[in-house]
Amino acid sequence: MPAIGEVIWAGGNGLRMGAQWDWTGCAPRCQNAAMRSADTVPSVRGEPPTVDAALTVSHLTKRFGERTAFEDVSFAVNRGEVFGFLGPNGAGKTTMVRTLGTLIAPTAGSAVVAGIPLAPGASGAIRRRIATMPENPGLYLRLTVQENLELFASLYGVRAPRARIAAALETVHLAARSHDLCRSLSKGLRQRVGLARALLSEPTILFLDEPTAGLDPVAAREVHDLINGLRQRGVTVFLTTHRLEEAERLCDRVAILNTRLRSVGRPEALRAALFRGSLVVETAAPLPAPGAVFTTQQGVQGWSSEGPSSYVLRVADPRLAAPGVTRALVAAGADVVSITEARHSLEDVYLQLIDEDPEVRR
Repeated sequence: MPAIGEVIWAGGNGLRMGAQWDWTGCAPRCQNAAMRSADTVPSVRGEPPTVDAALTVSHLTKRFGERTAFEDVSFAVNRGEVFGFLGPNGAGKTTMVRTLGTLIAPTAGSAVVAGIPLAPGASGAIRRRIATMPENPGLYLRLTVQENLELFASLYGVRAPRARIAAALETVHLAARSHDLCRSLSKGLRQRVGLARALLSEPTILFLDEPTAGLDPVAAREVHDLINGLRQRGVTVFLTTHRLEEAERLCDRVAILNTRLRSVGRPEALRAALFRGSLVVETAAPLPAPGAVFTTQQGVQGWSSEGPSSYVLRVADPRLAAPGVTRALVAAGADVVSITEARHSLEDVYLQLIDEDPEVRR
């Protein structure tokens, strides 16, 4: 099983994390394999070992007839982390959430959700430990916020529902709106009601499917604050989103899926694995002989011109190379406007991986 936080490049035969199995007539074998894969989650290099994963997935596959939603997917989610699940439309993200949430059965593979093997007959036990908030929260618009939560609390069999509802409303900052009809609320407020509903059962794992889709920046930021608050409370959040800046801001680690898993890791580790270090140099006027300035500097592996007076240097370590490059430019009589380390976003990582995916080029 991959280490938590380690960058994993998925391809070929995939990751070996226990036995692959078919759901038809193989439940006992699946449960044993899933239990074994859940026993220990290896740690990040240099970090203490983690033995308490909230979620493990091993070679999970889902097909609808001849169409494959996702195939041979393996990863682990640490307890208490916000785990981002990214991918283009049709990549299988929502189907993965529905599978792990026991709404549909996988075609093959195994998983352990909140300590329970994903197997026929385990749906009830798993659902008592998780909650799912879809993109559309599906509220009853003719009922008030309070009435919606009371209805779902009764369906969930929540004990002491009044106290639990009050706590959920306080968490999402909607206590003052509890008697408002849901149809009178903005989409952002309805999302917060949906999140309150998901919190009623005090889930170990919370699946959020595009929770900020269609929200304005202020409403989206409020949802972000709520997710950060859940992390501080130790709730494991499995987040699917198209907003890459959102994933970079919120997620401890991300997985990039395009039917098959392309990578798993912390955003900064993915950037480091995909992109070389580089410095961006801008001078007031073009350098007469830039090669003579740059190629003589220790740590500079190459350079290219990005404009009349802008240059990109490939370097082993930007922080070590920058002082020497600065001194060389000054010695050459150049007026230095700026020297900055090139920063690659999670969007750059995502686009690079998706562009390299052979499935995309077909």
